[in-house]
Amino acid sequence: MSELSPWSMFMSAAVVVKAVMIGLALASVATWTIFIAKSIELSRMRRKLRSALRRIADASSLADAKLALGANEGVLSSLLAAAIREARLSADLSSDSGIKERAASSFAEIVRAEARRIHFGMGVLATVGATSPFVGLFGTVWGIMNSFIGISKSQTTNLAVVAPGIAEALLATAIGLVAAIPAVIIYNYFARVTKGYLELVSRASGASGRLLSRDLDRGLDRGLGSVHSRAAE
Repeated sequence: MSELSPWSMFMSAAVVVKAVMIGLALASVATWTIFIAKSIELSRMRRKLRSALRRIADASSLADAKLALGANEGVLSSLLAAAIREARLSADLSSDSGIKERAASSFAEIVRAEARRIHFGMGVLATVGATSPFVGLFGTVWGIMNSFIGISKSQTTNLAVVAPGIAEALLATAIGLVAAIPAVIIYNYFARVTKGYLELVSRASGASGRLLSRDLDRGLDRGLGSVHSRAAE
């Protein structure tokens, strides 16, 4: 049985089959690396954003919210800064009717950028999950072809002669499945988690819009000057 151990089968496989197995092993390592890194990242970002939303829950203006966040550099801070910047750039306009729409456009850009950032690496998971079985199958087909060539050269169909080559070939498919199955599961898991995080980002965008609306209702000329002086403190 030792002759048919996974390591001995790998060492006995053809060069192409070995290359396939090594590539699939590297893909599996990449999958688990992404899983660990993004799990830590998403956990930290969700915790940070929830904390930031709680801190501004009682804020009545953009300035109050900015002060409540302090040096927080998360997505909520970016949204508040975008709202303050738009209010400042529009301060000399005769009407403030378009400020909310322009701010909403800035919020949408920030949300899209955050979505792109949080989805980074998920394309690798999707690719590994979708292609690994086929790459493994290619290695298997190549190995079986070599086995049949060996059978024709040896002029025998003895199972003891045929089995090792076929087992080596099937190992490539097994490794392909080992790489693909966790990648698909991890991808689906992150799809759910990132959806929940982006819902938090949407809540942050809505909170920023409401704070801007309150400041505008108080009067742009009267209130926004204090917004900047207080937020800069």
